[in-house]
Amino acid sequence: MIIVEKAAAKVNLGLDTPFRHADGQPEWNMVMTSIDLADYVEVRSTGTRQIVVSSNSGFLPNDQRNLAFQAASLLQRTFKINHGAHIKIQKKIPVAAGLGGGSSDAAAVLRALNRLWDIQLPIAELAKLSLKVDSDVPYCVYSKTAHVTGLGEQVDVLEPALKPVWIVLAKPNVSVSTPSILRQINYDGLAHPDINGVLDAIATGDHHQLLASMGNALEPISVHRYPEIQQIKERMQGYGAETAVMSGTGPTVFSVFNKESRAQRVFNSIRGFCPEAYLVRSL
Repeated sequence: MIIVEKAAAKVNLGLDTPFRHADGQPEWNMVMTSIDLADYVEVRSTGTRQIVVSSNSGFLPNDQRNLAFQAASLLQRTFKINHGAHIKIQKKIPVAAGLGGGSSDAAAVLRALNRLWDIQLPIAELAKLSLKVDSDVPYCVYSKTAHVTGLGEQVDVLEPALKPVWIVLAKPNVSVSTPSILRQINYDGLAHPDINGVLDAIATGDHHQLLASMGNALEPISVHRYPEIQQIKERMQGYGAETAVMSGTGPTVFSVFNKESRAQRVFNSIRGFCPEAYLVRSL
């Protein structure tokens, strides 16, 4: 039996880190939503305990460094499974882009193997376990607009959800190392975005409040190392976006629109400056 799972990319409508825990891990306060840019993950259970990962991307490791591999290995160890898995990843989400592609692939593997290996974990328990892979994986297990706190394991799916919007993404030609950005956080000088404002805007359907409240506390750190991020932000706003925000630790910048025509105009303009651009919908 083969299961194919859609692994949707995510963007951070709001990203804040209030403090660092004693073990060095950041505490998170984030609002994420998933978008219709997605990888497709094909998973097949095998008779041996070997885990094999392959993909169409030359930038993706196929060994223990791959989060999808780690997800399969975690389930196998935790539940003493005597089967293995063949995992094929059709990459569409850019690698090291701040869009959660690796985490979403891992979440897709967990959902698939939870069924294939007949583990039958409820989704909340699967998400809780998935924190051992990466802090974004619990959110990606759900892949619905959510308020994410703690180390990433506290996922509060929002009801009502975000009203459908169009999103323009632009990724400069750089790759960002998330651990290196997190090590540079200076909590004394950190500017905290209005996460409560983002939550209120989603609850009330107030698009203008959403745009006014969006922000990313890590953006200045990544911009300092990669000025291309700031250049794209300025270009997007110059082309007509009301606001432009970095997703995750970057480098992808995105803008949110409630009218397709305006999103299309910004997309047409930005892809002349930044070839790796996408026009997508929120899920």
